[in-house]
Amino acid sequence: MRRPLTLLALVGALTLGACGGGDDGGAREGAAGTQAGATSAAPEPDDGEAPDGGEGEGGEESSAEVAPTTEEPAELPRGGREIFPDFRLVGYVGHPDSPAMGRLGIGDPDERAAEIETELARFAGDREILPVLELVVSIAHPVPGADGSFRTQVTDQMIEDHLDLARRHDAMLLLNIQTGAVPFPDEVRDFEEWLVDPDVGVALDPEWAVSPGQVPGEVYGSTTGAELDEVAAYLAGLVEEHDLPEKAMVYHQVHASVVQDEAALTEHDGVAAIKSVDGIGHPQDKVSTYDLVNESTPEHVHGGFKLFLEEDVEFGPLMTPEEVAELDPEVEYLMVE
Repeated sequence: MRRPLTLLALVGALTLGACGGGDDGGAREGAAGTQAGATSAAPEPDDGEAPDGGEGEGGEESSAEVAPTTEEPAELPRGGREIFPDFRLVGYVGHPDSPAMGRLGIGDPDERAAEIETELARFAGDREILPVLELVVSIAHPVPGADGSFRTQVTDQMIEDHLDLARRHDAMLLLNIQTGAVPFPDEVRDFEEWLVDPDVGVALDPEWAVSPGQVPGEVYGSTTGAELDEVAAYLAGLVEEHDLPEKAMVYHQVHASVVQDEAALTEHDGVAAIKSVDGIGHPQDKVSTYDLVNESTPEHVHGGFKLFLEEDVEFGPLMTPEEVAELDPEVEYLMVE
């Protein structure tokens, strides 16, 4: 449980409310009795004549009905209820305590968020940009920990701070999950209190999802299409229950072996599934990896691509927006580390 103190406070408040219910019940009973007495004491109307506030034969209502108020359905940070095809997602990934995890964790967060639109907007091409902040919230590591999970979750406050940051810039927050030894569906549910927000999605990183006997970082982790489908179904349920706009579910893939039996990932209303192909290297090598990994991509899954600002340039020039635009399938989420 992520917030035991909050839960205890809530239980305490409910208990106090129940203890005070006797007096409230008496007050309600007295009011009901008074109302009943007033009703029985009201004079009988003459035949054919309606009582005050009613409607007689051929008469009119004396008061207008009040129309019920309805809330507008929640929208994406820059309007609308569907991500594609109007928007192209472009953003940074990172963690504030580890600059090595990506540019989002380097320097002033507001400067980084604003930089997405000044430095990366050219990758949006002919679509409106929807900035993305991909915060690593579950961090895999080679130490099993007391629970044997091989992962550590960030604090609630860090997530809240980055959600506030995203909202200051009309951006989407993606919760990046390196699940370690915990199944993805279980780990994703840990963050439900944020996933019921209209501007929060998930980014799954199965490279760090290990089986019993494996250690993150020593092997390529993996997931299955069935496991991804379970996460997508869960997100679709949240979208329906809370009347949310379309929710992004990204899964990163660096090698063909990282996602097995991908065809089991089916389409779900309210969920935009996106495969982001990772991989450091020369532009030609990155394109080859993109082509290879996408051979198994289901038709309904949108394309994603990752650029590494520092590592890629060790092998050659950073790919240009024009080169990224030539990739097939079309890149609809460009993530920069």
